Amino acid sequence: MIRPDDFREAMQRFAGPVTAITTIENGVPSGLMATAVCSLSADPPSLIVCINKTATAHDTILRQGFLGVSVMPDTLTAFANHFARAKGVDRFEGALWSFQETGAPLLAGASVAFDCRIATTHDGYSHTIVLCHICDIMLPNVDADRCLLWHRQGFVSLAGREAVENA
Repeated sequence: MIRPDDFREAMQRFAGPVTAITTIENGVPSGLMATAVCSLSADPPSLIVCINKTATAHDTILRQGFLGVSVMPDTLTAFANHFARAKGVDRFEGALWSFQETGAPLLAGASVAFDCRIATTHDGYSHTIVLCHICDIMLPNVDADRCLLWHRQGFVSLAGREAVENA
């Protein structure tokens, strides 16, 4: 039997991209930070996003049927800290947001941002597994192509390709 503490320790060693998952309802943005995001298919272009059922934005995202996935660049670590700690609409202060087809807020300074419609959801125990069709992709910031990672309960920056090739 795997103990929950052992599982949490193991997952701390599993680096994941830091993403802002966002939506908007009645003109009020809502969002959360997530690392459980991955590509699903190129045809049709789609993502999997896993959202904790206890997150305050969980129900709003499912009700709206659309979401934005903004990958945080390592140049926005201070904003990532703010977004992770702030509550409600205050999370969105201090950054520029843009809107595409669905109307979900997308971080203007993101490494990449995906504008998505929810295709289907599945129960994932403590999380809802959301399969999303990508409506639009923003590659807004060529100077922020290195995404911020979550590893060992903190933000870390990805080593440049040169660092790995020279190792």
